[in-house]
Amino acid sequence: MRKMWILGALAAVASMSVVVAANALLWKGTAEPLPSAPGTLYDFTMDNIKGEKQPLKAYEGKVVLVVNVASRCGLTPQYEGLERIYEQYKEKGFVVLGFPANNFNGQEPGTNEEILEFCTGKYDVTFPMFSKISVKGEDIDPLYKWLVESTGGTDIEWNFSKFLIAKDGTIAKRFGSRIAPDDAALIAMIEEELGK
Repeated sequence: MRKMWILGALAAVASMSVVVAANALLWKGTAEPLPSAPGTLYDFTMDNIKGEKQPLKAYEGKVVLVVNVASRCGLTPQYEGLERIYEQYKEKGFVVLGFPANNFNGQEPGTNEEILEFCTGKYDVTFPMFSKISVKGEDIDPLYKWLVESTGGTDIEWNFSKFLIAKDGTIAKRFGSRIAPDDAALIAMIEEELGK
């Protein structure tokens, strides 16, 4: 009887060891940093807001701020700040690229024409705007897949997330949605990248 109890206990310990080892491997796999995705911003061609193909290589040598935008969001007034920093730094080689997306609570439901009319009519936007895309989920646009994978793999959290792109097309820094366009840290990074 005692022999069977010992064998049963040993079997239980062995199976627990297998589970612990498997969990350790699983944890180790998810704790490792994600490798950077290859390529640069210049590898992508997007449709502008009028549906025309626009190679992003056209912005080579510029400092670029890529932003997913929406017309019916509490953060929509950031359009003003984005236009302001675009106007302030465009002569120095800076550009904002706006990518409308309807991924968050249906806050960008309009057509490209409606989006263009809204952002130019209400906020006097003159920076380049692009056709509506998806910035997360199974239908994520390849551009945003690259942006996300190159910055650790964390999904876009909300409208007006920002990616600052260096002159060589690589990602200099990612900023969250609530970082305003005139935030001191963002402005400092723009100026630093323009100075390189």
